[in-house]
Amino acid sequence: MTPHTHEALDLEPPRAAAQQPPTKRRVWPILLGLAVLGLLLVPLVRSLRGTEKAPQGAAASGAAKAERKPNVRVLKLAPQPFAVVLEGLGTVTPLATVTVRSQVDGPLLSVAYKEGGAVKRGQLLAEIDPRPYRIKLAQARASAARDQAQLKNAQLDLSRYESLREQKLIAPQQLDAQRSMVDQLTATLAADQANVDEAALQLEYTRIVSPIDGVAGIRQVDPGNLVHAGDQGGIVVLTQLDPIAVVFTLPQDELPKLSAAMAGGECRVSAVSRAGDQVLAEGTLRVIDNQINTQTASVRLKAQFDNAERKLWPNQFVRARIEVSRQGDALVLPAPAIQQGPQGSYVYVLTDGDVAQMRPVQVALLQGEQALIGRGVSPGERVVVQGQEQLKPNTQVSARPLATAAGGGAAPRSAAGTAGAP
Repeated sequence: MTPHTHEALDLEPPRAAAQQPPTKRRVWPILLGLAVLGLLLVPLVRSLRGTEKAPQGAAASGAAKAERKPNVRVLKLAPQPFAVVLEGLGTVTPLATVTVRSQVDGPLLSVAYKEGGAVKRGQLLAEIDPRPYRIKLAQARASAARDQAQLKNAQLDLSRYESLREQKLIAPQQLDAQRSMVDQLTATLAADQANVDEAALQLEYTRIVSPIDGVAGIRQVDPGNLVHAGDQGGIVVLTQLDPIAVVFTLPQDELPKLSAAMAGGECRVSAVSRAGDQVLAEGTLRVIDNQINTQTASVRLKAQFDNAERKLWPNQFVRARIEVSRQGDALVLPAPAIQQGPQGSYVYVLTDGDVAQMRPVQVALLQGEQALIGRGVSPGERVVVQGQEQLKPNTQVSARPLATAAGGGAAPRSAAGTAGAP
């Protein structure tokens, strides 16, 4: 191989333009690392700025919180009347309910009452065909008249026999026989008179009259039907509505209060709607049952009410409220004002500077939404009744008076005394 040929076989190195410069290959990783580092530093910078501002914000919030006073409503205590009331669930019961039945057999001719209408004692209600009973009465009277004539004749004979006996014209036994005849006819006449009275009574029974003042129910028998003295359904049911009674129950533990109330005079009872929002009638307690129901540990009571407006109806469920005692100078608070703690019941009382102080109290009676205070507070003091849940002892408050003061003698909301309802 010649030198010329050797030179032709040498390969040229690759061109520099075909490869990337070393400087450009190093720039991209650096830029990418800087971007990642920047993303990591942004949250850190923000947190540092927030840490610097936090003490200032906390200080401002603390100052605002220190300036805010809890808003509460208070009630200024003043002596007021308070009635101790017992409540039981009861049923309205008529004083008299009469099922009018026929006392004789016969077709029902007419009905003289209006269904649902008022009836008076002695008012005609229905009439049964009286003709058979008029005939029986006439027969009884005829028999009595016949025997009356025979008795009169026997008495005249006895008078003659006595005169003849004095003259010894007849035997003694003949006089005795005539006397016996007079006695027999006298007894027969008495039986005849009883038959007359019975027939007259049967005739009277054909006119059925009301035995009470009350209200007639739905008619059970229509005119034209044959009625019998032994029919059980009757013709109509009469119910006395005015006055009317309520039978209710109370727990046996309330008996001492009830007995004391009845011993002190007339015990007033209010009949209230079952929802407890409407007084239907006012009456008096009449009866305390002589036995306690051992299954319910309750005692039954009966009160009587005037019911001219027909607000009470038989078998209606009502609440009966009895006022067993009354205090003229009681201290009463709304029940929510009473708080419970480890040491018992307490309330918050405000000082002259509107600072709330905790005060232990004794609750003598909790009745519905009211609490009768036995001791712990005095008249004239201001007691927190709303907003006390946000208070602590010696808290400065912003106080406003309660819009509606608690009134005495509210009816109990609890169901004590409703057990064993009839």
